[in-house]
Amino acid sequence: MNPGTRVDHHQFCLNEKWETVRDGRGRAVGHRVTYELPLRDGRILRTRISRPVNKDTYGARLWKTILADQLEVTEAEFWACVKDKQPPDRGWEEAEIPAKALPASLVYQLIHEVGLAESEVAAMTLEDAMAAMVGH
Repeated sequence: MNPGTRVDHHQFCLNEKWETVRDGRGRAVGHRVTYELPLRDGRILRTRISRPVNKDTYGARLWKTILADQLEVTEAEFWACVKDKQPPDRGWEEAEIPAKALPASLVYQLIHEVGLAESEVAAMTLEDAMAAMVGH
């Protein structure tokens, strides 16, 4: 295992687009840089990097904990993100909402108020759905 530095840890969070945690007044948290990453399953990952963010290397035990418990990645995934800007596969692509998806409230209305079949609504464009609502 090749322990990373605080700079590597920080770069991982930037490359995967983790959000910096702010205090109640919108300021950065003082003695540590704290990041959060909301996941699709509702959990929020949180990691902290002691200041200053420098090239100090983590100890082996702490490094293992950071990877497994805070970042939830393998060492290979971590380094691919840091060095190649390749974020870990967290299964988001499969679960992304299609760009032209109908709003859930409109889908509900089409099925329950207009009386269309789910399969018919699933094949509709926004324009088709609006026409069906107007024609109802």
